[in-house]
Amino acid sequence: MLDRTVAPPLQPLARVALPTAEVMPLPNAARLHVLANAAQPVVRLQVVLPAGKITEPKPSLALLTARMLLEGTATRTARQIADEVAFFGASLDCESGPDRAMLTLYCLTRHLPTLLPLVHEVLTQPTFPEQELAQLKTRTVQNVQVERRKASYRASERFNENLFGPAHPYGQLFDEEAFLALSSADAQAFHRAAYPLGGAEIFLSGDVAEHRQLVADVLGQGPAGAPALALPGAPAAFRPGPDHVVVPGSLQASLRIGRPWPNPRHPETHQLNLLVKVLGGYFGSRLMRNIREDKGLTYGISAGVTSREQATSLVIGTDVKGDSAPLAVSEIQHELRRLQEELVPADELETVKNYTLGKFANDLSTVFEQADKYRNIVLMHLPADYYTQFVQQIEATDAPTLQRLAQEYLSPDAMQVVVAGA
Repeated sequence: MLDRTVAPPLQPLARVALPTAEVMPLPNAARLHVLANAAQPVVRLQVVLPAGKITEPKPSLALLTARMLLEGTATRTARQIADEVAFFGASLDCESGPDRAMLTLYCLTRHLPTLLPLVHEVLTQPTFPEQELAQLKTRTVQNVQVERRKASYRASERFNENLFGPAHPYGQLFDEEAFLALSSADAQAFHRAAYPLGGAEIFLSGDVAEHRQLVADVLGQGPAGAPALALPGAPAAFRPGPDHVVVPGSLQASLRIGRPWPNPRHPETHQLNLLVKVLGGYFGSRLMRNIREDKGLTYGISAGVTSREQATSLVIGTDVKGDSAPLAVSEIQHELRRLQEELVPADELETVKNYTLGKFANDLSTVFEQADKYRNIVLMHLPADYYTQFVQQIEATDAPTLQRLAQEYLSPDAMQVVVAGA
């Protein structure tokens, strides 16, 4: 009989290798990456273009252009696009991030041939109609105004501004006046410059075996070659130190503490990620035990690494009562120093390793999650065995290595500290 009072034995994670993607160069010089898995009759198509914030000639133009793609094309209105997508039970959206824009389609496999012409038209023939443009600008500004009443939003804004500099796209604040001044002509010009399909990385995953050539034929059309876009220089030199953002009427204080961080191509990137897990990357982390469990200052606190193509950062974030902010900052700095001064105990290190590897295995449970990992390798220019090395290096990491890395990268004096609140 099964004894449910005894936990099952832990099993070491076997070596992990992502499924091999088929890479098809297209006539227009785009690349189609295919990860086939016929377990479910569902497909995801993602078209990634160099149309992110770092390529925009005017502030927030990349955001506006991406969101306007679904607001009207040469043959369809916004309502017709939405109705056609809904009729087939599909999902279609386009968002612009710091580095790139990505259009994503989810649909049943049998509907892909019908929806592909719509995807191509949305990408290549948007009309940026004036009425929809005005409505989108109004909604976006209203949403930002609401968000800026929150201490957490203001803290993140100021943290990025301080970390990357106000002149760099990663650090620029949303400018309502500049955004409202953007025109349909601005969006059309940016679309011509940044959205030619010759500059695309196209990721097709799921039950795709019968349709890969069709996708190649439809999205391989057009002029060959990637667009030549001007990129900004490196972010401004970072100066650590404290900063306070006044948020009138806020009863809470939102904290953002961090610094520039080695990019994922760093030879010890996996050990660095494990160090961040120990600090604040899971529910049983040092920061959670201290700030939440012992001091009762917050419902949650986390530390994580954000990787962009031009810069990577470590961010520690939490919300506390306004008068508890100084104590919270002090205790966070205490935990940073502990990692520099003391070896991580063997049982704690084993727990964090098991959590990290278990979560990694769980994050590979579907073909779409596997495709996400593969896409990260392509866009961040990582080695093909990046995730295989992840497992091996996490297993091999010891406490002295983590202490050495903490001494190099986790000095409290090297951190930007932003507190937003009343």
